[in-house]
Amino acid sequence: MQKQDNPPKRHRFGQTLSQHWQMLLMAIPAIVLLFLFAYMPMFGTVIAFKRYKVKQGIFGSKWMDPIFRNFEILFRPGSQALVAIRNTLLLNLMFIVVGTVFAVFLALMFNELQRQHYKRIVQSLSFLPYFISTVVVGIFVQALLGYENGTINALISSAGGNKINFYANPNMWPTILLMTNIWKGAGYSSVVYLAAITGIDATYYEAARIDGATRWGEIRYITLPLLTPTVIVMTLLAIGKIMNADFGFFYNVTGDNPNLYPTTDVLDTFIYRTLRKTGDMGISSAVGLFQSTCSLILVLISNFAARRIDEGSALF
Repeated sequence: MQKQDNPPKRHRFGQTLSQHWQMLLMAIPAIVLLFLFAYMPMFGTVIAFKRYKVKQGIFGSKWMDPIFRNFEILFRPGSQALVAIRNTLLLNLMFIVVGTVFAVFLALMFNELQRQHYKRIVQSLSFLPYFISTVVVGIFVQALLGYENGTINALISSAGGNKINFYANPNMWPTILLMTNIWKGAGYSSVVYLAAITGIDATYYEAARIDGATRWGEIRYITLPLLTPTVIVMTLLAIGKIMNADFGFFYNVTGDNPNLYPTTDVLDTFIYRTLRKTGDMGISSAVGLFQSTCSLILVLISNFAARRIDEGSALF
């Protein structure tokens, strides 16, 4: 029997459109929003190479001479931008590594809890900080660490010790930010890992118990290896945003205190401060373009490394 030729691509597209037009119609608002807020702003990246003037507009403003002048100003030796880049990379890397460990630990703990009522209470308490505004978190931190009326300094004074001026000691703040970030986000991040754990086939655990495996043995030899692909994917997604710090978190928790800039100033707060003080949108746009380019390169490198380790864990 002669094999029937495949229909042309145009015919297949029309057939798919007629069969699934409801789903495609539902996707139109998301596609429009994606185009407006993700692709349209890309035309504004030319500001990074121009001496931007509001009256002249994006395309009417003159080009920089030389064209990379904004980047030269931004990344000259001793620039605060270099400090912000270093802080952004180190703090976000610390958040990713330590935050992932805590999120996986919480997911394992939730999975081991047997009493459902107690399990729901603990999960709810761990999720709650994620929904608290960073403004409120900043107030909490100030109430704890304030020099005059802070809770910690009040306890130190009552014990006869000397008060600690946390807001004058930048070296302490990477640890403070890490602890605050874990408290706020680890519970919510654990949801993904808990869903992956609950999706593991129960027959693996039954076979392990027959072979005499302990609970720790089940976690070590079954849960963690099968959870690894999910951890890799989530890490790749986080690395894609490693150059983009949470502006609200860093700005509100530190209170935009100049004393803390050496260890807490990140690219997002630097861009905001530069634009607010100088009004120079060219330098701010140059930083944003640098962020996006570095994020793309890091995602490609991380995805390549993940593909070499486990091909099924790569994003593309």
